[in-house]
Amino acid sequence: MTSPIFELASRIVDGTAESHPIVATYMGVPGYDHLLTDFSPAGHDARAEQVRGWLAELDGLPVEGDDDRLAAAVIRERLGSRLSTYDLGLHLRDVNVLGSPVQLVRNAFTMMPTADDEAWATIAARLEAVPSALAGIRASFEAGIDQGILPARRQVLGAATMTAVCAGLEATTGEPVPWFATFVGGYTGDDDALRGRLAHAADGATDAYAELTEWMRGSYAPVAVEHDGVGRDIYVSMARVYTGSDIDPEDTYAWGWQDLAQITHRMKACAQRLYGGVTPIEAMQRLDDDPEWTITGAESARAWLQGITDDVISRFDGTYFDIPEQMLRCEVMLAPAGAAAAPYYTAPSEDFSRPGRTWLPVVSDSFRKWWLLSVWHHESVPGHHLQLGYVKTQTHRLSRFQRMEFVSGNGEGWALYSERLMDELGFYGEAADELGFLSNQALRAARVVLDIGLHLGLEIPADIDPVLIEGLASDPRGRAWDVDTARDFLRVRGLQTDAFAFSEIDRYLGLPGQAICYKVGEREWVAARADAEAAAGESFDLKAWHMKALSLGIVGLGILREELAKV
Repeated sequence: MTSPIFELASRIVDGTAESHPIVATYMGVPGYDHLLTDFSPAGHDARAEQVRGWLAELDGLPVEGDDDRLAAAVIRERLGSRLSTYDLGLHLRDVNVLGSPVQLVRNAFTMMPTADDEAWATIAARLEAVPSALAGIRASFEAGIDQGILPARRQVLGAATMTAVCAGLEATTGEPVPWFATFVGGYTGDDDALRGRLAHAADGATDAYAELTEWMRGSYAPVAVEHDGVGRDIYVSMARVYTGSDIDPEDTYAWGWQDLAQITHRMKACAQRLYGGVTPIEAMQRLDDDPEWTITGAESARAWLQGITDDVISRFDGTYFDIPEQMLRCEVMLAPAGAAAAPYYTAPSEDFSRPGRTWLPVVSDSFRKWWLLSVWHHESVPGHHLQLGYVKTQTHRLSRFQRMEFVSGNGEGWALYSERLMDELGFYGEAADELGFLSNQALRAARVVLDIGLHLGLEIPADIDPVLIEGLASDPRGRAWDVDTARDFLRVRGLQTDAFAFSEIDRYLGLPGQAICYKVGEREWVAARADAEAAAGESFDLKAWHMKALSLGIVGLGILREELAKV
């Protein structure tokens, strides 16, 4: 028999799925895949009132044990963060280049099963709902205009590029083709009526995206604000949503510079070992031109990454982790056209009928093996797949709500800790692979200073380690951040391509507080393990600590600090 708090937690999941069908699809909760979320002002208002009701009910429930205590704390923190963004009115300007409603509507289809006619009929029903969903999104944007709650023009235009790809007005590669027409072209069944319904619905979705694109470019972008940064107040509030804790942005900014300097010195040493007398960015360029360290063709890259994933799962099960059977498969997928340049992970469904999946963006026909290795440890095992999958197996300890929630500061922090763990265990034996790992560490450290600096309008300190300005187009010390300086800095310090640096900076500007989650979260995980090692001495058991820590679920960093002290 479940406790009243666990029973409420389960009802919160069901209620969230009902009011937000796209979230239901991502969570793997069945029964809502034929619907799309109401993103209109009325839809947002209804979800906010729903959350207030759950919080009021929680306040009246008894706490019947330690599991209840943790469940109640997680529910309060997460639901409170949902309300904080609503109360700020951010839902009326929720548009960005990566993960706003205009992307969620399209991306929901990539998560849906396509095995039989029943699955395709569900897809057809959801496709028919696309025009209404996009109309709701536009209605919220128009309400934001009326209230003076406006996004940055850069985010509007960046998102409109994605909507244009969906509509077949533009292409990321090759000739423009409407995304939905290509998607329904995957139907291979014999039901001509269903095929016709799919084609008609795809045309309707395409037209709706084309209409939204025209409005965003012609009407929304001209009234959007030119300034990209959101300022300190909104930044701190959004960082709390992503990290589940309160941060001091100025202190975190100073720490980010120190961490980046340490990583950069190690990168320089690694580049010297690779080629001698070259800078890290010169070493990167040589690696990109070396057939030994690149893969040609998206399918070849996908297959290579699948082999790496399978191998690590096999080697880590029973050694550094105990991996449940239903998590022994993690599928590597090619990301849909128009996706951002960064790889990502999607969790298994609640019943594991849909496996965990990593997604490889296809922005060119050449893929960097030396860079991708640590990225896939981040996305798959021991990173996101291991943590998110393991949480879903903890039905005996974690409430259903806890098994469904994701806090970026915890989850991305764990994934970055996982990259560091692979370094610690010697999995980057080649200097090229080590440089890839270090470039990804540098990328995440650079995110701390870039994200905070851009949004708060901070100056680049005059006394930073001189190593951090080597190779930049100009000396930025003493100047406030701007987009061009940020892109150059990320390209040089993070060893990123021009295209990736361009995409990343737009991402940071559209998701204030998210980019710092990786390093801020990693810092918490590393410190917690160090504390546990110091307390246990020679009796410290790494596998046992990993499994106990993962069993906490993906809680906010504020809760994580307290709970890991008890592990």
